[in-house]
Amino acid sequence: MPSEFDLIARFFTRPTPDAVLGVGDDAALLAVSPGMELAVSTDMLVSGQHFFPDVDPYLLGHKTLAVNLSDLAAMGATPRWALLSLALPAAETGWLEVFSRGLFDMAARFEVSLVGGDTTRGPLNMSVTLLGEVPAGQALRRSAARDGDDIWVSGDLGGAALGLRYLLGEADLADAGEIEACLTRLHAPEPRVALGRALLGVAHATIDISDGLLADLGHILACSKAGAAIEFACLPAHPAVAARLPHALMQRCLLAGGDDYELCFTAAAERAHVVLATAAAASVHVTRIGRITAEPGLRLLAANGALMQVQETGFDHFS
Repeated sequence: MPSEFDLIARFFTRPTPDAVLGVGDDAALLAVSPGMELAVSTDMLVSGQHFFPDVDPYLLGHKTLAVNLSDLAAMGATPRWALLSLALPAAETGWLEVFSRGLFDMAARFEVSLVGGDTTRGPLNMSVTLLGEVPAGQALRRSAARDGDDIWVSGDLGGAALGLRYLLGEADLADAGEIEACLTRLHAPEPRVALGRALLGVAHATIDISDGLLADLGHILACSKAGAAIEFACLPAHPAVAARLPHALMQRCLLAGGDDYELCFTAAAERAHVVLATAAAASVHVTRIGRITAEPGLRLLAANGALMQVQETGFDHFS
């Protein structure tokens, strides 16, 4: 059986020309570009909590890095370096070869270097710390929403949550195309890194949607000490979700399902044309879904303006 160091050398050591020192020493050495600040994010994926134990290891490698890339996208940062901590029940070289290929294919797409980490024996889980750069003083933050701002989301919502419900036997998807589309959203999210960078100087407050639209928008409201009015009819539902609305389960997928990894952001209402042009340049569709208000709280409005009641706002690891 290969040793811990054999595994690191075989599966997780690659050239790191943009680091002063990469894998192989007690710590990596990195040089931040002049005029930039360091953005750092950590996410953990735990078997049985964040993914099914039998998930395709290539897709798991993809998602392991993608969820961190999404966090840096929300800050407007350019990803640069990653550290991976990996707990494994056993050193299965076939599994590791496929997992590492998924991870490094994602890293190559976004020009990220793996510069360190750790491996140990234990229940399967992986934790990535991702470091990126953002121009000093320009990072997008949750606390910057302003009264009267438009609220926008990228892409569409609810597809990953519907895919999860399908796997759990709680939703019926008979169409093979729908199944594939929803499971792709669940297992292989597409982080909006280019859009996040393009929104520097355009957006005010930004967050990535990982736990559900209402829960994550709620973080912006709490940090910005603001409220919001969301127009339910404007929400960009994934096609498989839209086909089943207003079914209660589909509404929960759209509003509180999580795993979308889209960006939710606010921007001045008079700059809507700039937002649309910026998103188009980044090849991402965005939708205006409401506005920031001075009145505290998050209000969800039906097409007729009536207040909608929401039972569930999003995922929480401890509830």
